Amino acid sequence: MNPPTVNKWLITASVMIPTLIQIIDSSIVNVALNNIQGNLSTNRETVTWVITVYLVANAVVIPLSAWLARLMGRKKYLLISIVIFTISSLLCGTATGLSHLVFFRIIQGLGGGGLQPMSIAILLEAFPPRQRGLAMSIFGMGAVIGPILGPLLGGYLTDNLSWRWAFYINLPIGILAFFMILSFVFDPPYQQRRSKGEKIDYLGIILLCLGLGCVQIVMDRGQQNDWFNSDFILLLFAISMVSLVVFIFWEILHEQPVLDLSIFKDLSFATGNAVMFLGFFAFFGSIVLLPLYLQGLMGYNAFLSGIVLGPGGMAALVTMPIIGKLTERIDARMILGVGLLFSAYSVYIMSGFNLHIDIGTVIHARVIQGFAMSVFFVPLSYITMAWVSNEQMNNASAIFNLVRNMGGSLGVGFVSTVVARRTQFHQNRLIEHMTSLNFEFSIRLEELKRILALKLGSFVDLNLFAQWFIYRRLQREAAAFAFNDAFYTQALLFLGLIGLLWIMRKPPVGQPTPP
Repeated sequence: MNPPTVNKWLITASVMIPTLIQIIDSSIVNVALNNIQGNLSTNRETVTWVITVYLVANAVVIPLSAWLARLMGRKKYLLISIVIFTISSLLCGTATGLSHLVFFRIIQGLGGGGLQPMSIAILLEAFPPRQRGLAMSIFGMGAVIGPILGPLLGGYLTDNLSWRWAFYINLPIGILAFFMILSFVFDPPYQQRRSKGEKIDYLGIILLCLGLGCVQIVMDRGQQNDWFNSDFILLLFAISMVSLVVFIFWEILHEQPVLDLSIFKDLSFATGNAVMFLGFFAFFGSIVLLPLYLQGLMGYNAFLSGIVLGPGGMAALVTMPIIGKLTERIDARMILGVGLLFSAYSVYIMSGFNLHIDIGTVIHARVIQGFAMSVFFVPLSYITMAWVSNEQMNNASAIFNLVRNMGGSLGVGFVSTVVARRTQFHQNRLIEHMTSLNFEFSIRLEELKRILALKLGSFVDLNLFAQWFIYRRLQREAAAFAFNDAFYTQALLFLGLIGLLWIMRKPPVGQPTPP
């Protein structure tokens, strides 16, 4: 029996609500960590597992979501995911100890992991192939709103109520999402279902969970544990690599794989995922770096930093639906090329930042980056998914979301390492000039000592105090140079991706369906 016909905009609203709360929940807890740490009497290093375990659970479930949808039926799986996510949010808010909170965050991550890929699959099926660019622009708007609302909402709730409300806020939204999915989303007749005699690929599931779980921990905790100088990180990296390599060969040979990798035979899909991985590798790195630069080096508070970063999100929000409509009339590869150029230009501007820049310079760079994000994400998603059949949509969406998330996670780990290592490099280079043989340094040192003598008198070691002030300034300058290096590396990466555009197939333009 065919499912009832539902207006595509009702379907869109139904699937965007669970997507939005999942994206918000990825960042809403970050601003509440200090309160959680104090309330649950733990230390900074331990409390960050509240974030890490959620990301690990998400990373494991995302590629399994297509198989779980085939096992249960997509609508049923989506409803179960919303129920798990909502109930676990309530349990997170009532947690009385860190171990309880970490356990409930794992459950919450398992429930939330399938929301994005299933929502994208439903969204793309609700629109005709030529309008898939518009569909992805709508999803992109939610993806942009989430990271903006998350920290703001989390900070407000934590300051005015309690960190527990960062979890309780999911309850009414989760209930609304459940009833909207129940009312307006139906499984299509072509939706693949697991046959009764079909064997479950237990080994594939174990290898996938082991590989992705370990690699997510490596990326999230690597810099903190000094990467491969840590036996813990080295062991997890070895386990993840062996598990993922064996998984790939096992899935290729298996008759009913838990993740169908044959879709990578589509060159556009394979290339699009490569561009998505490397693009979000660079995007997420710069998005994380900029607030660190503003708050850590420029002295901005969280509110002022949010004001600076907000216009970039608004620029993406406004331009995404426009770009989505343009993909119906213009070759999306051309639009993507423009997006990569603007992306490179925005982080190139950031690579020229110094400790004396004004707020307008930062906002200018962020607005360009926000525009570039929409001109990058929407056409790339359209090109990648344009030739995927509806029967393969669940599987393709799971892979696409996994690649996007892994690229972002690895990008954050990469830029954190670059900044830490390059800060040491620049600090060593700058210290070379802090000697009595350097005439200019000697003059500045004496000037500073005279100023300190007027402020502090002669009862302190003026030479020691003056050198301390200079060294503090040197550390800030070294860190600023390191941030510049990281931004410049990301600009080069965006430029390098342009060469991959013409490997992709031209998506349908102005056609009701792809040929």
